[in-house]
Amino acid sequence: MTGPGDIPMRYPSRYPSPADSEEPGDGGASPPTSADRRCSVCQVVQVSARARYCSDACKQHAYRLRQAAPPAANLGGLTADIQRRKSLAAHTIYECPACETRYLAERRCPDCHLFCRRLGLGGPCPHCDDLVLVAEILDREVTR
Repeated sequence: MTGPGDIPMRYPSRYPSPADSEEPGDGGASPPTSADRRCSVCQVVQVSARARYCSDACKQHAYRLRQAAPPAANLGGLTADIQRRKSLAAHTIYECPACETRYLAERRCPDCHLFCRRLGLGGPCPHCDDLVLVAEILDREVTR
């Protein structure tokens, strides 16, 4: 005779419970109990085994954390930090007023022998090696 555990099920569960998937030789590891399950936000012990959050407030808080906008770039703070390190000129892009050629860390145009205008912080583009301003990357207006 076959027992009830030996009869194949017509529609088996797609996601069996931890007790169903437990194998006899797993070393005695017990499935997580409801006391082990905690809220993803506030870490309070949950009542339901299927719940991810303990309340609607925690659910809403988790949603707001996922949808938070990234912090705005602070060019003033970045400039002050580089200035403190005494390397502001090394990261500054200058432009010649006559030939409009951009230079990195060169304050005087070697062709025209004129002093260049300071455009702002920047560096070489990793794709084309042209000099690009941080403000251009952030879609801010460059004042000349």
